[in-house]
Amino acid sequence: RAAEWQLDQPAWSGRLRITAKGSTAFIKLEDKSSGELFAQAPVEQFPGIAVEGVTDSSRYFVIRIEDGNGRRAFIGVGFVDRGDAFDFNVALQDHFKWVRQQSELARQAQELQQGPKLDLGFKEGQTIKLNIANMKKKEGATGSTRPRPAGSAGGLSLLPPPPGGKSGSGERPASLPPPAQLPGTPITDSLLSWPQPTAAPAADVWGDFAKASG
Repeated sequence: RAAEWQLDQPAWSGRLRITAKGSTAFIKLEDKSSGELFAQAPVEQFPGIAVEGVTDSSRYFVIRIEDGNGRRAFIGVGFVDRGDAFDFNVALQDHFKWVRQQSELARQAQELQQGPKLDLGFKEGQTIKLNIANMKKKEGATGSTRPRPAGSAGGLSLLPPPPGGKSGSGERPASLPPPAQLPGTPITDSLLSWPQPTAAPAADVWGDFAKASG
């Protein structure tokens, strides 16, 4: 119980610092001016015997200090501010949580190394058979739902020219009837079926601009 201590007359006051080396945490009591080490308590487990809280306060603890020569002593420490006592607890908890995580990762890695290894390589003379029947294309299928015209080449479809027009090759399709010659209207081009306007008299090439002939 912290109430049994002489809280108004502490034997020593200074700063407390927590460091870690490997899995062991060290509670160090240092002079707040010079930083000289007064005592330290190695903590290998928390909660444990190295650090214990008192029953009547959350700001006071009993720690086990060691001098490095095998001598140990239990002393009581306390914090003036309750927030510092909370940080002291959290720092120790975080350290040993990290220790447990590292231990678990090391155990899993060891189990993977000791477990049987899966060999997916081919043995000598071993073969594999693939069924690609579903991948064969049907005969005549082009991958498109629209059929290709019979006379197309290179995937380009050419439509026949309109009546009286010229085809791309300059030849008239065989399916079109020959143009009919209208009376009094000469056809200047054998591939045109529309009547051509009569030529204007040579004397008046531009016509009469005063009248619109439509």
